Amino acid sequence: MLVRLLYVSRAHNESPDDIEGILASSRKKNLGNGITGILCYGGGQYLQAIEGGRNAVNALFSLILADKRHKDVVILHYEEITERRFGGWTMGQVNVAKVNASTVLKYSELPALDPYAVSGGVSLALLEELMATASIVGRA
Repeated sequence: MLVRLLYVSRAHNESPDDIEGILASSRKKNLGNGITGILCYGGGQYLQAIEGGRNAVNALFSLILADKRHKDVVILHYEEITERRFGGWTMGQVNVAKVNASTVLKYSELPALDPYAVSGGVSLALLEELMATASIVGRA
């Protein structure tokens, strides 16, 4: 059974090394575990969608909860799915600083990413628009 989990967290230290570490680890491990998804980062926050088998997604999320690079982790959306939306990426990435502010403003009160202030459905819609506008990089 496939599931999609969307969560937000605050970065302990949003350094390029931390971001690259998360992406490298994800890309290395996710393929073997049947996990796909995207990581959107900026403003000291991570917004991540992960898809795959229920057990694999739940196990990965447990690791994220224990990862010292994340704090204030909140599940925004969790659902059973019939197909993947982010199946082209073992872990795609979006640097919010490089996204047109009007795209973010379309989904929030301010032109800054704050998934804590909107619903999971809104955050998922933003990720889908980023995918449709080719803002996601790192196809692997």
